[in-house]
Amino acid sequence: MQLHILGICGTLMGSIALLAKELGHNVTGSDENVYPPMSDQLSDAGINISSPYSADNIPRDTDLVMIGNANLPRGNPAVEHVLEKNIPYTSGAEWLGRYLLHDKWVIAVAGTHGKTTTTSMTAWILEYAGLKPGFLVGGVPANFGHSARLGETDFFVIEADEYDTSYFDRRSKFLHYHPRTAIFNNLEYDHADIFPDLAAIQNQFHLLVRTIPGEGLIIHPSNDENVDEVLSKGCWSKTLSFGAEHDSKLAGNAISKDHSHFSVSLNDTDQNKVVGEINWPMTGLHNMNNALAAIAAARHVGISPAIACEALSQFTGVKRRMEVIYQSPEVIVYDDFAHHPTAIETTLDGLRKQVDAQTILAIVEPGSHTMKLGIHADTLADSVSNADEVIWFKPANIKWDIDKIIDSSTSDTQMSVVNSQDVLLDAIVTRIKSGAIQHVVIMSNSGFGGLHRRLVTTLESTS
Repeated sequence: MQLHILGICGTLMGSIALLAKELGHNVTGSDENVYPPMSDQLSDAGINISSPYSADNIPRDTDLVMIGNANLPRGNPAVEHVLEKNIPYTSGAEWLGRYLLHDKWVIAVAGTHGKTTTTSMTAWILEYAGLKPGFLVGGVPANFGHSARLGETDFFVIEADEYDTSYFDRRSKFLHYHPRTAIFNNLEYDHADIFPDLAAIQNQFHLLVRTIPGEGLIIHPSNDENVDEVLSKGCWSKTLSFGAEHDSKLAGNAISKDHSHFSVSLNDTDQNKVVGEINWPMTGLHNMNNALAAIAAARHVGISPAIACEALSQFTGVKRRMEVIYQSPEVIVYDDFAHHPTAIETTLDGLRKQVDAQTILAIVEPGSHTMKLGIHADTLADSVSNADEVIWFKPANIKWDIDKIIDSSTSDTQMSVVNSQDVLLDAIVTRIKSGAIQHVVIMSNSGFGGLHRRLVTTLESTS
């Protein structure tokens, strides 16, 4: 079959392209936002990407068009061509559910934060245990080197996003996946361009609950009231709680203050029994919780927590999740996909506990729709309190006065706002060369105008 994917460089659609190619389909695609790591993966797979969106870039022999949901509304020239010529079309999530996942044991990872990392962890545990799972991740797990594969068994691990499916299907993507094992990592208000409030998101999560079979399992944190409210609306499946709390079914106990070393306990008979330890390069309480959720999912398919702990001790992270992109004796530069105050706060907290008094510079681009709308403006300033200095990048299309964030800060963190990529690059390099900064964290869920590559190139050329 000849498939053409509109929005092929999105994390979901790009991964679908890789899976469709592996299934033997001829795959092409169009996009207007082409940047690594997805563009590199598609190129390596021999998948041709055309730009911009237009009728001319859709092959005439196309049998089916998959339409993504990023900047692909009515009025888009490619979408209008598909409708005018009556070319069969579907969404990426529907294609997955209908043609790939329907006969699989699906492990779906949902939640506001940690989906990509937890999905990667879960897939790696199954791989380590010899189950050779298929997976689709909204990033590139370092243990695998690619974001998706079919696998060799009936197990399939998928990042289950609550964002809407397409312009013609406003349901959350995860409603197409029909999991047997579901992780609800956490739940906060996000995606303000789609959902009017938290209750609307909770409604989608409860629709997901209604699709999980009775012998399925819902894995959830022991201390998340928003998730608890979802389950209180009705739950017909088994559940398992995780967290740092001792009353959790699966509990984590920090051995090091940065949570890079912790033990895992299973509460089976009113007593917590230590079943393993994890010692890894990851940091932060949030990553310990991600690990606990992954261990619980692996246990549901028959992998012991002890084996899962062994596997995660060899887990090496995900691209763009505190990925080290440059290191010298003077400085370490990280690329992080933070898109929400909670994600920013937990990430910087983990780094602070790892590096103690060493200096941290955070570069934050409010790149998500919710951040640009200013929904979390009141909590952003406090989310960066673990950094010594923060430079906020001001996007051209931001809907609120980001300069006021400095006035709202209650911490000692030094803050400034810039709206020029060149000025920002010079500021970072100047601080590094002066010896004032030892760690630089670039926090953005976009390509950030190529800032990462420009910074690394500049540092390499001047070292």
